[in-house]
Amino acid sequence: MARVKHAVATKRHRKRVLKAAEGQWGGRHRFYRRAKESVAKGMMYSFRDRKAKKRAFRSLWITRINSACREHGISYSKFVQGLKKAKVLLDRKILAELAVSDKKAFGKLVETVKA
Repeated sequence: MARVKHAVATKRHRKRVLKAAEGQWGGRHRFYRRAKESVAKGMMYSFRDRKAKKRAFRSLWITRINSACREHGISYSKFVQGLKKAKVLLDRKILAELAVSDKKAFGKLVETVKA
């Protein structure tokens, strides 16, 4: 019988990969080789999508602000330009939250910009 070297390290590594592949379908969570490929691909997707998430949320916030601005008769670009002139330091995330949840406060901001 052949002598097994690095058995503990190999088992630990394979166990870690199979643990990371939990929730995958079929052989992707059972077989080491398929699981390794699946986990590597999943890591690439997660890296890519962490970047994409930032862009997606910024786009969503801008859409919400634009919609609320148009209800008050002003375009998004004029609104943002007016905020900069008025030295209002609110980011798009907060502005979008105000536009959705506190319409009166957002209306006052629009009035500040129009003035």
